[in-house]
Amino acid sequence: MTPEQNAALAALLARCALRDQRALADLYRQTSSKLFGVSLRICRREDWAEDVLQESFVNIWKHAGDYAAAKSAPMTWMTAIVRNRSLDWLRRPREQDGGEDFEARAAAIPADEPGPLAQTLAGEDARALATCMEGLDSKQRQSITLAFVSGLSHAELAAQLREPLGTVKTWIRRGLLRLKACLEQAGTTGA
Repeated sequence: MTPEQNAALAALLARCALRDQRALADLYRQTSSKLFGVSLRICRREDWAEDVLQESFVNIWKHAGDYAAAKSAPMTWMTAIVRNRSLDWLRRPREQDGGEDFEARAAAIPADEPGPLAQTLAGEDARALATCMEGLDSKQRQSITLAFVSGLSHAELAAQLREPLGTVKTWIRRGLLRLKACLEQAGTTGA
């Protein structure tokens, strides 16, 4: 998004914080299709994505006063809300799925918790990754963190860092190459 678009969305969020319903309607018109797409990619069902989008806009309305432009772009902030709501939605038990059948299916799903060996290897990998990340240039480290931890696209990242898109892509590409070489040298399991 352009700086002007970000400013317009930030202004709408500020008006929402003041309980301006017209601002919420404008915000919805301008962002709902993209946010619906985010939810649909996660939920994989249109009806669920629609419900998530509605819950997300209620949450945006309630917490518009918490938005801080210095921390993230408006679309990034709203996308995080939709992403989190979508993941929460998927974790909810569904009554319509039926009692015993639902319980049997839920029991068949492997636990999310890794075993002891996986935890040990992950700990070693995490330490190696942290060490390798420290060896990166600060711009590379920041770009990679925002892209892979915060989930920003290259375009969103360029807008947030106020740098050209090609520059941001170069930082990420070179940083990932340096990380790969460092992790291979460290002999981690992820390499």
